[in-house]
Amino acid sequence: MTTNTVTPEKTGARTDEAATLIGGARERIDALDDRIIGLIQERMAVSAVIQEARISSGGRRVNLTREMEVLGHYRDALGKPGTALAMTMLELCRGRI
Repeated sequence: MTTNTVTPEKTGARTDEAATLIGGARERIDALDDRIIGLIQERMAVSAVIQEARISSGGRRVNLTREMEVLGHYRDALGKPGTALAMTMLELCRGRI
């Protein structure tokens, strides 16, 4: 049986107490990251449906007006780094069909 011991060396903490706290917080971050990845994958699938409907109706693959709305939403919520995050997300969601 292996135990998942959190040590100061693994976390950069100076005490066992801080290492334990950091270890628990990192586990929570890993779980959040898994959820975020799942949500982005779900968004990619929904985006593909939209693109397919737009293209088959004679429209363009990308709606730049909508993308600007998304960029503004992320910027307003998260500041300038939110814009970069939204750009990456939009890039992931484009051209999958």
